[in-house]
Amino acid sequence: MNYKFLDNLDLIIDIEKLWYSKNILSIFLLPLSWLFQLVSFFRRSFYKIFRSKADLIDSCIIVVGNITVGGVGKTPFVAHLARCCKDKGLRVGVVARGYGRTDESSLIEVLNDSDAVEVGDEALMLKQQISCPIAVAADRTKAAMYLNDKYDLDVIISDDGLQHYNLARNYEIVVVDGERLFGNGRCLPAGPLREPISRLNTVDLVISNGENALYEYQYTVSYSEFVSLTSADVKKSFEDFANVKVHAVAGIGSPKRFFAVLEKADLDIIPHVFTDHYTYKQADIEFNDNLPIIMTEKDAVKCREFNTENAWYLPMTIQSNEKLGGRISKLLEEIN
Repeated sequence: MNYKFLDNLDLIIDIEKLWYSKNILSIFLLPLSWLFQLVSFFRRSFYKIFRSKADLIDSCIIVVGNITVGGVGKTPFVAHLARCCKDKGLRVGVVARGYGRTDESSLIEVLNDSDAVEVGDEALMLKQQISCPIAVAADRTKAAMYLNDKYDLDVIISDDGLQHYNLARNYEIVVVDGERLFGNGRCLPAGPLREPISRLNTVDLVISNGENALYEYQYTVSYSEFVSLTSADVKKSFEDFANVKVHAVAGIGSPKRFFAVLEKADLDIIPHVFTDHYTYKQADIEFNDNLPIIMTEKDAVKCREFNTENAWYLPMTIQSNEKLGGRISKLLEEIN
């Protein structure tokens, strides 16, 4: 269908044109990209030399991150990994920066009734999904020490933080976008990479979000039903919204992927794109009509207080392939 994209989506498209093709502007930015890569190398080398396994707290630290800018599906995998830890009888907690909150420098433990403005949308979503200790702080090391001292954990998972070298770690897991991969293969600002692709050779596990023949460890995302924003007990199926015109709201790293899921299910969407981790106001989702509003679960944790009628969110779950399931089991057995 033809979209009337908002300015935010136009900006996303422009950045993708720059980062996911080898264009003239990208070439002009290469010197800055080389400088960024050099600084990144020296930062990592410094922490590699001056921090060691001996610096670790008692818990096993697993960092789940990526080497590209933007959403690749790390947080759903963190939730999956935490559930796997709990299934193995391991005491598990999660640390994160808490992107999008008002004061990202403060250390806060996330509770089920926390405010997303104070703790961050992804951290609050994780807490409500997996019910394990979670703390947010710019200094992930302090957050990990806080959780370990309070809960005596076996495993602490860092949601993002691959480039947060101050946090010593036992395992590094990188999630890649199985569809978009690494764009033009260049580091910021000429491309989408936070670190060069060669960084993948140094981590313990590389996982593709989506099917990709290049990677043996993969998971796919699935959606089952829509949940009412005002009552979690009220749900609707995809068939209930087939051929129905809806407002589709997304303030995430890859809004086009969310819209594609809805379109594939034959929803007639009016897209509304907001920046990642956007703090919503009630007016943002008031469209002066009676059409249903569909949003992501990440957006929902920031909109529940609005008590908006006929608004729904779409939870996601992930399914790992057999090889990934086996590798995770082996990793957790090493910890046990």
